[in-house]
Amino acid sequence: MASSQCCDNPPALNPACGKGKVVDSFGGLKAYVAGPEDSKAAVVLVADVFGFEAPILRNIADKVASSGYFVVVPDFFHGDPYVPENAEKLIPVWLKSHTPEKGFEEAKPVIAALKEKGVSAVGAAGYCWGAKVVVELAKANELLQAAVLLHPSFVTVDDIKEVKCSIAILGAEMDVRSPPELVKQFEQALSVNSGVGHFVKIFPGVAHGWSVRYSLDDAAAVKSAEEAFADMLDWFNKNLK
Repeated sequence: MASSQCCDNPPALNPACGKGKVVDSFGGLKAYVAGPEDSKAAVVLVADVFGFEAPILRNIADKVASSGYFVVVPDFFHGDPYVPENAEKLIPVWLKSHTPEKGFEEAKPVIAALKEKGVSAVGAAGYCWGAKVVVELAKANELLQAAVLLHPSFVTVDDIKEVKCSIAILGAEMDVRSPPELVKQFEQALSVNSGVGHFVKIFPGVAHGWSVRYSLDDAAAVKSAEEAFADMLDWFNKNLK
């Protein structure tokens, strides 16, 4: 079950935010897209439970796009992101109809659509719930060239052992979903797998969700989130370009 940390600091969703555009169907899903349409390198961002209309997430998409990537942020929740105020649909109930496994199946046509556009290198980054989707993609043959997991939820050591593409894992010191002990186990599993490039980092003084849900007025939080973004972008630049 998801912990309360999965739901802390919910964003104020805004369907119109971002410098890119929303398309009705990209690989079968409504999606926010940004960046050069003719880029040979693409990045798929997989949201946490609050979905693809979160302003900070779209700002991250815009910043990745400004580095030359075509970026897709699919709406894996089909217009039904988690709403903390909805007492009828608490997180365990919501998760029953929005499993990461379903997200993985729906992500495959998105990647196929990128390949059809002429993209030759695809990376994906997942936040919290989205990290489980991305690790499933990373376990599949030849879907991704690079993966980034940020404060992952539901990801296991067995998942990490099956990863087949270069992967970065960015964890938080104060994370009950993926505590530092578990992240270190992820690193040990990757160290044994010599065929897979990896980068693992635990950010001090931050909690689950820190890279995508924070107050813009909190200078320390902004600094940690920007550091996470820089590490993610560096990983994509090393592995997709």
